[in-house]
Amino acid sequence: MNRAILPGSTVGVLGSGQLGRMFAIAARRMGYRVHTLSPDDDTPTGQVADLEIQADYEDLDAVRRFAMGVDVVTFEFENISSVAAEAAAALKPVRPSGGVLHTTQHRLREKTFLRSAGIPVTPFEYVRSESELRAALGRLGLPAVLKTAGWGYDGKGQVKLRSLDEVPAAWQNVGGQECVVEAWVEFEQELSVVAARGLDGSIDDYGLIANEHRHHILDISTAPAEVAPGVLADAREIARTILERLDVVGVLCIEFFLAPGNRLLVNELAPRPHNSGHLTFDASRTSQFEQQLRSICGLPLGSTELLRPAAMANLLGDVWEHGEPAWERACAAPHVKLHLYGKREARPGRKMGHLTALADDAATARQEVLAAREALRPKGWPRT
Repeated sequence: MNRAILPGSTVGVLGSGQLGRMFAIAARRMGYRVHTLSPDDDTPTGQVADLEIQADYEDLDAVRRFAMGVDVVTFEFENISSVAAEAAAALKPVRPSGGVLHTTQHRLREKTFLRSAGIPVTPFEYVRSESELRAALGRLGLPAVLKTAGWGYDGKGQVKLRSLDEVPAAWQNVGGQECVVEAWVEFEQELSVVAARGLDGSIDDYGLIANEHRHHILDISTAPAEVAPGVLADAREIARTILERLDVVGVLCIEFFLAPGNRLLVNELAPRPHNSGHLTFDASRTSQFEQQLRSICGLPLGSTELLRPAAMANLLGDVWEHGEPAWERACAAPHVKLHLYGKREARPGRKMGHLTALADDAATARQEVLAAREALRPKGWPRT
């Protein structure tokens, strides 16, 4: 019988970015200690954790020592080797498990799992050479998207193909490694569901969140998403099936394309809190980060009630391009919350923080969060 890991215990986080930071804030508020391990120091997570350990994920001796000092291990991003997760699991519970990590960190394994579970996905094929890519495109048609099989996020390792003439450059762009090529989907909307499954098998979710991307990076999320009632029911059933089939204990985000005819296609899985769920930190009864803590520690899942409609806008390093942002102007908006991640260097495309706005409806929240981000512009900052 699994016993709950109670407040006062120590939670270990493999990874040290902003997801770990917000998780650590939620955990410390509930009386837990937090240790983090990553190759870096003075990290977003490390700044608020009780202990920050600098070590490579492939240093299995360091991972084992880390696991010995905590009561349960989780991870805040999936680009950690399943071998490291297995090394930790030999000593302490790892939640979600290394098996979940192994499946979701590799596009081919992930899509093969989804298809075998009867989950609707975009038509895809596995390719290992330029000639296989050409043959696959003959079957899938054009346009299509070529994606590296592993280690991709925020659009990295992806190339859109519009003609066969682009094949040589695209194959070179992905480094000639194993890939997945997907048929292009003319979708109407991008959506996500952040769901959690407890140690007792209980499942809950935050409903559908509408997402807008810019240059392959999430830009705006709004909740609740405006969709037909049947779409939400379908998304929840898909989420439940995935959580149960993967035997997830923790938080999982499912990203969807909404195709014509209200058809949902699963695009990607993320076995941890997700950028689109950041708005739950301010807008929900229980944030996705507290839910992650509750689930991996064997506590009852918290209420996912959305207290008010909300919108989240990412703050990328580009915001700093023309000087220090005018924080006081954004903070003057009465319904807007500012979250900064403590990263030392602002670079274009790097996630540095986000804004969340709460309102009476999602459309108004979206308008307010965009206005607050616009207000950050220093004088003389040109509009793009």
